[in-house]
Amino acid sequence: MARGNQRELARQKNLKKQQEAGKSKKKEGSAAKRMESDAEKMRQKQAAGM
Repeated sequence: MARGNQRELARQKNLKKQQEAGKSKKKEGSAAKRMESDAEKMRQKQAAGM
């Protein structure tokens, strides 16, 4: 029955890993607000490049 314990430990480890990865990828705000802020950043980059 050691196999069941190994499976459970691996499941818990993977769940924790996914939660940590999910935290770093989350962005605040709605999709429209995010798109507008990204567009503004691109405008600034383009202006700086010219």
